[in-house]
Amino acid sequence: MSAPVLLAIDLGKTSCRARLTRGPLLRGQASGPGSPGLADTDGAARAHRAIVEAVAGIDPRHLVDLAGVGVGAAGAEASPLAARELVDLLRRSFGVPVALLNDALAAHVGAFAGAPGTVLIAGTGAVAFRVDSTGGIRQVDGLGPWLGDDGSGCWIGRKGLQAALRSADGRAPDTLLRADAEALAGGLDRLPQWVGASGTPARTLASFAPRVLDRAAEGDPTAVGVVDAACALLSRTAGAAAATDTTVAVTGGLMSHPYFSTRLDIALAAMHLSRVSALGDALSGAALVAGDSGLPHERKVIRG
Repeated sequence: MSAPVLLAIDLGKTSCRARLTRGPLLRGQASGPGSPGLADTDGAARAHRAIVEAVAGIDPRHLVDLAGVGVGAAGAEASPLAARELVDLLRRSFGVPVALLNDALAAHVGAFAGAPGTVLIAGTGAVAFRVDSTGGIRQVDGLGPWLGDDGSGCWIGRKGLQAALRSADGRAPDTLLRADAEALAGGLDRLPQWVGASGTPARTLASFAPRVLDRAAEGDPTAVGVVDAACALLSRTAGAAAATDTTVAVTGGLMSHPYFSTRLDIALAAMHLSRVSALGDALSGAALVAGDSGLPHERKVIRG
């Protein structure tokens, strides 16, 4: 019997990715704009529209034998009613069973191919999950940019901009980040308005993180201090989630920077943790959940 055709969705606020597979074979993939979040006004309807628009980029001939849809969506746990509504909308649109879970947990499923383990996600935000063989799930951080997400891209970007501002008024040593920050908004005095006017301040702050990482790699002392502090915070988050685990998979956009990944490995080692390669991504996890209701993560999955 051949493997079922499964549609996996990774829905974020910036983008929506879709991947169609039959077992290990890729049948199509596409992407489009994301949606503001399930907790937003008309969150389910807007998420549904983003998913349908992304899937429109896949040859419809490959969808005729679709067997199931798996979705990793930001805010699924925080907005369960909207998540249920989205599942119902997708079931009507595609006519097949739908499974939806938090995007971070989808990343965990992908990272360990559905098995137990600890994953640290370091992107715009930051969160760690440990899932055990009995379905017990421990979350550390993921509390958002104002109360948590310690060491995240948003955190790094904010600390970098603060260092630039403090350098300018004499409260901190000079740093190359000062000129970088000035270039963002046409002057340091315009930075508060630049951040606030974007409508997505966390994402806007995180957009400065790559510059901080680059300057740290070049040896700027202030940037080095910011990155090392971020890695220390992230390693503590991972350690608090890991319990008796001694390994952790790490995913997220920050890991694409070689300097950052090297410094994080050092910080994890100080917590007696070693990093293991993720076996897959959030799309892999969404596909697994769509095709298997026996995973340890099942109690966090909404099906319809």
